[in-house]
Amino acid sequence: MPYRRLPNTDQARIRALENAITKDDIRENNQLVISYKSIQEARNFVEVFKRNNKLYAQNFDAQVKSSKKYQSQVKSVRLYISHFIQVLNMSVIRSEIKKENKLLYGLEIDDYTVPDLSSETSLLKWGEAIIKGEEERLKKGGVPVYNPTIAKVKVHYNIFCESYRIQKGLRNNTAKSMDAVAELRPRADEIILEIWNQVEEIYKDYPSSVKIEKCQEFGVVYYYRTKEKRAIEAAKMQKKLSF
Repeated sequence: MPYRRLPNTDQARIRALENAITKDDIRENNQLVISYKSIQEARNFVEVFKRNNKLYAQNFDAQVKSSKKYQSQVKSVRLYISHFIQVLNMSVIRSEIKKENKLLYGLEIDDYTVPDLSSETSLLKWGEAIIKGEEERLKKGGVPVYNPTIAKVKVHYNIFCESYRIQKGLRNNTAKSMDAVAELRPRADEIILEIWNQVEEIYKDYPSSVKIEKCQEFGVVYYYRTKEKRAIEAAKMQKKLSF
């Protein structure tokens, strides 16, 4: 005997609910196959569920589209921050800048490696640190670092900061809408399960094959176990050989 399986995607849930709604007036032995109450619950709920799914899809799409441009800006600011620190370290090695000045940038005096810039947080941290450090050193009469200048770094850093703020907002929107959909799924499954139970109850006394066929018309989804699949295939093969 095959077993039922509730929908495991939102689109499948929507299809199951909408399919049930189209069967709102079908009767069997003068009895509604699906109760009026369940049909009304499905009709009211599916619109809310579809609306929330659509909002999630829109937010996710906006995030993805924005992300392409954002990743390019992340790459640029990482390059400029990294190059500035490398040039600063080279200037210190050539004694053009006193190594004690590295402390103004939050850099360790005897460490000439570039800090980890792999995360957005690290870019925000080090971008701000080297801009403040360079401005502070210049106030004391220091010679500017060139190629890149801090002005160029600052331009790319400010663009990155604004894009980060926008991208973070888009991510939050996507997460909120995704959570809203997730909260609705259990209720969707409850309504579908109740409808399927009603359908199976109506056709419970029918022969197995007829019952399954009737229930499938109302959207009930059945799956055959491996052994059952093999038996069905064997029966089909036997039928072909008999002709």
